[in-house]
Amino acid sequence: MAKKGATKEKTRSMLKEPRQYNVIMINDDFTTMEFVVSVLVDIFHKDPVSAEAIMMQVHKNGQAVVGKYPYDIAVSRVTSALARAKEEGFPFRMTVEEA
Repeated sequence: MAKKGATKEKTRSMLKEPRQYNVIMINDDFTTMEFVVSVLVDIFHKDPVSAEAIMMQVHKNGQAVVGKYPYDIAVSRVTSALARAKEEGFPFRMTVEEA
């Protein structure tokens, strides 16, 4: 128990937000649009309408930011997506860049 008249020491924790990284999807002429949409839905948890819009942006502009995540999550999701692409035989590419 605290003594009468004792003061509590105030402490402030200085938590920094983790750095954010953009996951960038890069267009190619071989990976199917259906595959790209399935990766966006299954791995990046996009709804089907958003996944379709991102896929079209990649198709038209050559690349697009899929999402912004802390580094570990970004790398983990990209690794999963690239592994799935390799299994399917697609030359699918993605990168992770600091936001």
